[in-house]
Amino acid sequence: METPSACWDNWVGEALETLYSLKVLRSLRPICLRSSQPREFGADDDAFQVFDEMQHWDRSSVEVEIAETTFSRWMHDTPSSGDEIVCSATGGDGKAGASYEKFKKLILFSGNDYLGLSSHPTIGKAVAKAAQEHGMGPRGSALICGYTNYHRLLESSLADLKKKEDCLLCPTGFAANMALMTAIGSIGTLLAGNSIPSEDEKIAVFSDALNHASIIDGIRLTERQKSVKVYVYRHCDMSHLNMLLSNCRMRKKVVVTDSLFSMDGDYAPMVELADLRKRHGFLLVIDDAHGTFVCGKNGGGVAEEFNCEKDVDICIGTLSKAAGCHGGFIACSKKWKLLIQSRGRSFIFSTAALVPVAAAGHAAVKVAKLEKWRREAIWNRVKDFHLLTGIPVTSHIISLVVGSEDKALQASRHLLQSGFHVTAIRPPTVPPNSCRLRVALSAVHTREDLENLAAALSRCINFQDTRIYDSNAYARL
Repeated sequence: METPSACWDNWVGEALETLYSLKVLRSLRPICLRSSQPREFGADDDAFQVFDEMQHWDRSSVEVEIAETTFSRWMHDTPSSGDEIVCSATGGDGKAGASYEKFKKLILFSGNDYLGLSSHPTIGKAVAKAAQEHGMGPRGSALICGYTNYHRLLESSLADLKKKEDCLLCPTGFAANMALMTAIGSIGTLLAGNSIPSEDEKIAVFSDALNHASIIDGIRLTERQKSVKVYVYRHCDMSHLNMLLSNCRMRKKVVVTDSLFSMDGDYAPMVELADLRKRHGFLLVIDDAHGTFVCGKNGGGVAEEFNCEKDVDICIGTLSKAAGCHGGFIACSKKWKLLIQSRGRSFIFSTAALVPVAAAGHAAVKVAKLEKWRREAIWNRVKDFHLLTGIPVTSHIISLVVGSEDKALQASRHLLQSGFHVTAIRPPTVPPNSCRLRVALSAVHTREDLENLAAALSRCINFQDTRIYDSNAYARL
């Protein structure tokens, strides 16, 4: 019996042959920016610095200010289009229309900069150097002129991190999921002679009920191609997934799931998924947006954490969270990359990332891997939160389900008054009556930050009555 990877490798290969015969197989042709060739950073590189503990500038990723006008509108839940005055007394330029406001300092507990890398000087220097030498770089889609040696170097480092053969950069994580799902859907069409496939020839896509909106929108777009049949399984319910897989007679099966769910903070059951993959022969796709760089000994993500990297066929990731930069990526085989770059519309019709952004991403991958203390620090903060509140949290995303929208807003306003930026998550992001406070921990939070946050939380919610996972999961697809 062929392995899942072998079966899908054959199907993707057939799809690529069809694209080639139709003369629509697309290629990436890197433009070489030569004024200063990007290279692998070395220990003797003056521009590349790593540190073994928190530095003073690290705190800028969690210490923020908002204008008193913004604070007032937030406290009264007044709708805003972001037009509040943001000119400080020290930063005003004296021009007509400039006003001076008082500002309120807040500790940020709602961001996704999990390792605090957004303020790292090595990453900042990489951005500045690339911008000084190349400006923003060639402006065009990656398939035309936007793909450079900087983008290729970043792709290679991400493929190495994810232990995959290759990698495709996308404008955002959202675009990455959209591109992958539409490419998957195209296989059924291509293998059916570029027409609507029969029911048996369609691709069965099994999606967790609480998958990210980008996966859901990608599946919806793929459904319009009439080449897939979608099954939604209950959140992390492997018995339900096994039943759906067992009753499905289609050969081509795909299971797609978040690895770490952004609104609940729980993990996909990776070991069980790997076992089901061996039994049913499906393609396993994970969106590791919130696990990449944080989980695993080397920051390889949730699959590395659960020792099942080889069981994951395709891994979606982002550079806009723990890497502190911007952009998305798809770590996969070379064949899958060729297919996605030829059929993933959100990739094909988007302008490539700016060269300085690609340079920043590459620096961030290296810094994240070398500064292991950051991963140790964030997991220490997870332990601190558990010890201070008694709530059995398991990740750096802490979802405190309080119930009604009024309760969530009231708690968020109390935290705001106490100096903490923690937003209330409400429908349609989460189901009605499961509104919550989403607390996101960072490696550059301190124990004192956690003690103060826990004290403020204790005055607005009851820890013993607070759920951390929403047991009333519902399908958003």
